[in-house]
Amino acid sequence: MEGIYLVHLMVMVLSLGLLAGALCQVDDGSDNETTAVYIVTLKQAPASHYYGKLRKNTNVFKHGVPRNPNQFHNRRDNSRSNWSSSSYVARVHDSLLRRVLRGEKYLKLYSYHYLINGFAVLVTPEQASKLSRRREVANVALDFSVRTATTHTPQFLGLPQGAWVKAGGYETAGEGIVIGFVDTGIDPTHPSFADDISLNSYPVPSHFSGICEVTRDFPSGSCNRKLIGARHFAASAITRGIFNSSQDYASPFDGDGHGTHTASVAAGNHGIPVIVAGHCFGNASGMAPRAHVSVYKALYKSFGGFAADVVAAIDQAAQDGVDVLSLSITPNRRPPGIATFFNPIDMALLSAVKAGIFTVQAAGNTGPSPKSMSSFSPWIFTVGAASHDRVYSNSIILGNNVTIHGVGLAPGTDEDTMLTLVSALHAVNNETTVTTDMYVGECQDSSSFNQDFIEGNLLICSYSIRFVLGLSTIKQAVETAKNLSAAGVVFYMDPFVIGFQLNPIPMSVPGIIIPSPDDSKVLLQYYNSSLERNETTKQITKFGAVASILGGLKANYSNSAPKVMYYSARGPDPEDSFLDDADILKPNLVAPGNSIWAAWSSLGTDSVEFQGENFAMMSGTSMAAPHIAGLAALIKQKFPSFSPSAIASALSSTASLYDNNGGPIMAQRAYANPDLNQSPATPFDMGSGFVNATAALDPGLIFDSCYDDYMSFLCGINGSSPVVLNYTGQNCLSYNSTINSTDLNLPSITIAKLYQSRTVQRSVTNIAGNETYKVGWSAPYGVTVKVVPARFSIASGERQILSVFFDAIMNSSTASHGRIGLFGDQGHVLNIPLSVIVKVTYNTTTNG
Repeated sequence: MEGIYLVHLMVMVLSLGLLAGALCQVDDGSDNETTAVYIVTLKQAPASHYYGKLRKNTNVFKHGVPRNPNQFHNRRDNSRSNWSSSSYVARVHDSLLRRVLRGEKYLKLYSYHYLINGFAVLVTPEQASKLSRRREVANVALDFSVRTATTHTPQFLGLPQGAWVKAGGYETAGEGIVIGFVDTGIDPTHPSFADDISLNSYPVPSHFSGICEVTRDFPSGSCNRKLIGARHFAASAITRGIFNSSQDYASPFDGDGHGTHTASVAAGNHGIPVIVAGHCFGNASGMAPRAHVSVYKALYKSFGGFAADVVAAIDQAAQDGVDVLSLSITPNRRPPGIATFFNPIDMALLSAVKAGIFTVQAAGNTGPSPKSMSSFSPWIFTVGAASHDRVYSNSIILGNNVTIHGVGLAPGTDEDTMLTLVSALHAVNNETTVTTDMYVGECQDSSSFNQDFIEGNLLICSYSIRFVLGLSTIKQAVETAKNLSAAGVVFYMDPFVIGFQLNPIPMSVPGIIIPSPDDSKVLLQYYNSSLERNETTKQITKFGAVASILGGLKANYSNSAPKVMYYSARGPDPEDSFLDDADILKPNLVAPGNSIWAAWSSLGTDSVEFQGENFAMMSGTSMAAPHIAGLAALIKQKFPSFSPSAIASALSSTASLYDNNGGPIMAQRAYANPDLNQSPATPFDMGSGFVNATAALDPGLIFDSCYDDYMSFLCGINGSSPVVLNYTGQNCLSYNSTINSTDLNLPSITIAKLYQSRTVQRSVTNIAGNETYKVGWSAPYGVTVKVVPARFSIASGERQILSVFFDAIMNSSTASHGRIGLFGDQGHVLNIPLSVIVKVTYNTTTNG
């Protein structure tokens, strides 16, 4: 029956229009176990390269100055779909496969036609080799796997008094902008995506042409004027036989929770009550609460995802007409080849940028080691994760007046009452022993205990590695405590769980988790020393330890923040699989990513502790990226014709360098005890800094780049010409000159190897009124820097070239950092981070 369902599913998916393919009926006896999914690109340019001239963002920095500085570029054409082109391209792909693989068995999964001209196909390596030898074929790449990488953050980012005011208030913030999400889907029933909570009309933007799939899990009516598009892509996973239809849902519905969470961070409705475990934690809002949401599900709970499905999702999102594209996903491995930039996902996103779509990607959760970055290309805006100032403090006061701090979104006990502490190990019934149940201390089964010992007391449970692995849960331990009528529950950390970082976890009864093994020892020593035993039998006669729990439902907003989280991936940006450094700053900046409240799928299983809840608190760069996607929507709303690089410039150049106490932003340097292992963040930790939402809406000056600049950069990589031709269908010979990555007009300067001296130029354009700027700088250690001019006046719409001269004054292979500051007399302040890694003061080559 399951096989029949999968075949039916494939037919359903193929009928959507993007996918078209046929399984040949001839069986040549080939071994199915050797087949794999390959992404094949053709030399002929995709549809967006032809139709894009009508709707791509024209770079007016090179073609004249606009009369209105808010109107940089022409808006895209209202209609982004061309179904006749789609059908024609699919037929071309089918014809090629029939000719090359005549009489052989294969399965075409996707036809890509908008951003790249190609297809995904399940074939043997020999068949892939046949395809690669055809003159029409540019590139054949093996598919690879990918993985997934709020109530208060709008206030912490100053939106209610700043950016939302500039957008006309939260009722209009993001209006008319469509944010696309490539993630695990969405729960359409969540109030964060309802379209009837406002009295104002909510029209679907005319430039959007996407659709909503209708399935048993995603019935008709799931979409509305807020959630305006929803599709799913799983063909590559299905061919591998790993798609679990009951768990992963063959529809846009989110069976994981991750996609619902990220979508609501960026564009969830304003003022939605956050109620978890029966407790209210305030009201939630996305960064752009009036923006529209379109979902492209390509990741799944049980296996993650695959590049072929992700590329199909990106291609469809661009064709549908999204304005911003958010990807909280990263590859499972560094792309092979001459440069990390040359992989199917990044190259599809390059075409998306050409079509005027601002693309945001999570940096990855592989920090804090250097070169752990999982987002590589300069046309992608890469976001790292930082903390914000809200923390939920919980603590337990012992009978010996010792206070131990912990975590737990739980109520406290009566402040005036000290309750008896009873260890689960000392409360088992006659049928249970530690010998017969070695995990009884984790409190997972109430039938193992004697209720007479526990009723009205605080039950002590062990938090072991099994909780980390999901084999035991806080929720089940709380159920045990409730079933035994315990007054509350206290978890101590097993000493074998070293350095594990706990998010606050909701509990419906008074409770606390002590995350420190050392503090856990203090608790256990007090408890054991307070036991009274029969001298002869050694049986416990009295539980003498007492305590009270203060509770962790009330938020504290005095935390020093932001700080770069230990898990946030770090630069420098690896240029290739040999870990050579690229002259590109990654991440671009950091945003709130730790302990983020946001919507949760009603059937989400990604976090056991939040199963069945409407909201969840999650941490990761996955949560940071949609913050930027939402803020980019606000910028796009104010400056409708901004190019993707103009939006990136506005966000980066205005980022903050300081925390809420006026000190430098710190970066955690270790997984274990991260707050005890931190130092001032460098650009390789935080990029340009921490996002400043209000300043980004009034940057003053813009650093702009266009598609041709990125192509000139790619063509400048040694040996890249055939690869560029393979991916883009464009010949590097058509570009009169090439540039290296240092010369891309980015709002940062990174030099991987400085041999003696170098001059770098940057171009800024004034989108504000006439203004005079002073230029200041601090040089990276071991380098002298000079910027010319040191002062300039610039009229609205005019452009200014800045020349930056670097000279190495010492030999060093240790990265050092500095900054250039542009200080306008009308209040605009921009910062340009400088990073130099290898510094050489003389020519080290010698003549033989």
